[in-house]
Amino acid sequence: MEKGIKHDGGKMRPSLIPLESMMEVIKVLEFGAIKYGVDNWQKVDDAPRRYYDALLRHVYAHHMGEVVDAESGLSHLAHASTNLLMLLHFEIKKQENKDEN
Repeated sequence: MEKGIKHDGGKMRPSLIPLESMMEVIKVLEFGAIKYGVDNWQKVDDAPRRYYDALLRHVYAHHMGEVVDAESGLSHLAHASTNLLMLLHFEIKKQENKDEN
């Protein structure tokens, strides 16, 4: 049987992301969507500073031996990862806005 051709060399490979970790981040986002509303995190005043503080709170709690966030029942590292992704989102949006001007 002849092999098929697929021109995907050099394209991004989402399969490199550890799925189990992403599922934990999604759980945090679902928790937030229920608590605050879908995509509310994008509307928070002074969001980068506040999510940076949240990131550090979760990292510090984990560093001090607390694996699970008491309120959500989810991993502090999943919360920290989510906050880091939010910060990355705001950085990308800021750069996109700068590039448009």
